[in-house]
Amino acid sequence: PSTEFRLKQLPTISDFMSDAVSKTIISDADRKKNHDQLYAQAPLLEVIDVEKTYLSKTGWFSKDKPFKAVDGVSFKVYPGETIGLVGESGCGKSTLGNAILQLDKATSGIIKFKGKNISNLSNSEMREIRKDIQIIFQDPFASLNPRLTVGNAIVEPMKVHNIGVSDTERKEKVLEILEKVGLEASAFDRYPHEFSGGQRQRIGIARTIALEPQLIVCDESVSALDISVQAQVLNLLNTLKEQFGFTYIFISHDLAVVKYMADQLIVMNKGKIEEIGDADNIYKSPERAYTKKLIHAIPKGL
Repeated sequence: PSTEFRLKQLPTISDFMSDAVSKTIISDADRKKNHDQLYAQAPLLEVIDVEKTYLSKTGWFSKDKPFKAVDGVSFKVYPGETIGLVGESGCGKSTLGNAILQLDKATSGIIKFKGKNISNLSNSEMREIRKDIQIIFQDPFASLNPRLTVGNAIVEPMKVHNIGVSDTERKEKVLEILEKVGLEASAFDRYPHEFSGGQRQRIGIARTIALEPQLIVCDESVSALDISVQAQVLNLLNTLKEQFGFTYIFISHDLAVVKYMADQLIVMNKGKIEEIGDADNIYKSPERAYTKKLIHAIPKGL
């Protein structure tokens, strides 16, 4: 994505081939109007002074040393917002995402979802909320069971969360979702290994949105894809957001991609928030030296 302006839709190879490249730009006025509506709402998610500590060994006979992967992080996410979480490898962004999802509980701090503290819920209580907070993984192939057809992989979590009253109804919904993510109905009876990386990521997205979640954590969801497929998946995520009103936490090391997707931007470094604010403003005038280094590292092209 360009870092100079924000296109409504990223151009793909097929757009160039058919000479149908859209040059519609999202203006600052449109962006401000959207933000005024977003931030007038109550927050969907609140992260309050969250820490995640691990114990690390430096030798056979040495004592365990605490290591803070996430250190006192606080922010809010509003319904319909995309918040970008960016930083170099090891900065704690994925650990924070796992803490929000309750896949790896925080050591301390509070995480509120729709005003309810979910930090210390039991497994049964968390299961009720699980369908509302979902994740799109970096490697869709590793997250898909190779023994299940695509249709069964999507239907399975729908059954767990009691979505649909019959297998027939669920199949109809899955076929509808496959169409929305740009896959043919025949994908229902095929296996993950039969698809390309971009198609598998679409399957992962289909499985996520089948549960009708409110908050989706995208953890490096396009970093393993080549640049042409990245554009297709980013366009798809934005289209689905408009259709279903999803809220995204978009985690990536690629500041250009995050800037394109995000309303607000959080820059993390060594487990702490280095900088937080409007994505465009941070890119135009970063306050912290670390943020400036990340921006200068973005490939500028020829």
